[in-house]
Amino acid sequence: MQSIFSSLFCFILTFSMAAQIRVYKGNSTYSGDVICTLKDDYIYQKTSSFSSDVICSIKGDRVYKERSSFSGDVLYTVKDGKVYKGTSMFSGDVLFTIKDGKMYKGRSTYSGDIIATIKDGKVYTGNSSYTGDLEFTIDGYVTLIEFIAIWHAVKYDW
Repeated sequence: MQSIFSSLFCFILTFSMAAQIRVYKGNSTYSGDVICTLKDDYIYQKTSSFSSDVICSIKGDRVYKERSSFSGDVLYTVKDGKVYKGTSMFSGDVLFTIKDGKMYKGRSTYSGDIIATIKDGKVYTGNSSYTGDLEFTIDGYVTLIEFIAIWHAVKYDW
């Protein structure tokens, strides 16, 4: 009976560890280089899981400030590869466009407007895929809205 509980505990522990995604500085996978952690639609500072350390939260197609779900605390709305400021859906409020692994300024898809390149969980500056231009590494698969929340944590909170 005790071995069943031990096995169950190990399974739950493994599952809960697998349910989080860590974001590291550059190409590192060292625990001291964790920038933030994604778990259960919340982005936490470093490796924390304390509610007081929530940077932003994800609900539907929106990213909210900290743990809020108040419409006044919407940081971004994501629709059809476009990232809008706050709750706006006005074309003038498009902050980024994400298409084919590239993140562009505003509504552009012009190569001169590439902010970042996303490839195999790695995020590079501009149109580069050179190791020296690697900004951060995501250790798992994320959705577009999760990526935007991570981007916010890395670029504006870290």
